[in-house]
Amino acid sequence: MQTTDAIAARIPDGAKLAVFKDRSCAMDVTRALVRRGVRDLHLVCVPTSGFQAELLIAGGCVATIETSGVSLGEIGPAPAFARAVKSGAIRIMDSTCPAIYAQLQAAEKGNPFAPLRGLIGSGILDTRPDYKLIQNPFAEDGRDDPIVALPALAPEIALFHAPFADEAGNVWIGRQPELKLMAHAAAETLVTVEDIRPGNMMEDETLAAAAIPAFYIAAIARAPRGAWPLPLPGHYADDEAALREYAAAAKTGDGLRAWLDANIHGAPASPAAAE
Repeated sequence: MQTTDAIAARIPDGAKLAVFKDRSCAMDVTRALVRRGVRDLHLVCVPTSGFQAELLIAGGCVATIETSGVSLGEIGPAPAFARAVKSGAIRIMDSTCPAIYAQLQAAEKGNPFAPLRGLIGSGILDTRPDYKLIQNPFAEDGRDDPIVALPALAPEIALFHAPFADEAGNVWIGRQPELKLMAHAAAETLVTVEDIRPGNMMEDETLAAAAIPAFYIAAIARAPRGAWPLPLPGHYADDEAALREYAAAAKTGDGLRAWLDANIHGAPASPAAAE
């Protein structure tokens, strides 16, 4: 069994790192990455992100972000992300939710690309030269039938937080099948969990259906409330007060630096770690 710092240590500078939309996020590890000062990450958001991407950008950890959107939801824009975009401090690879899922599915299946029609006519094709407009090879003779070929997206590392794992190393993800897609597409998967349970859930037909087998998982760390201040569905909601506090502080560079000093550098990983 690993610690969250040990999990973070497995993520090197420059890694292509896949993270989940703003729930089931390994936020203890994210804070550890900022404290360590990891640099030049290629962040793949599956398919969007919010506070997790925002915090990594605020910490200077990200060089490239591949996403269909980053915001703090009802709280408002993500301030550090917005400043980084305006200044050109990070490279943006704009995409859509269906495109990112299709690219991950191609990697999952070992295919070089995935076809997708919905991007035709959008401005995204103007900014993504790696998205290729081709002709449908199965179209009737002479019929113009364009389709977009999207390159497979295979992250080096997938990172997320889950409700529990078992002693055998299997991870239960519940009603979040996208996490399984991330694990299948990535070269390795790092997971934090609320708890470790005895036994082997692959021997339980009910649990096995919503679990990722151990052979897809490279390392697991126990991290109670490890998604805080983001939610873990079915276990706890987001901490709206903490997120609003961040958003207010991060409106200015000085406020953001003060928030990072108070809440990341020298601070415990999560409320549970301070108990």
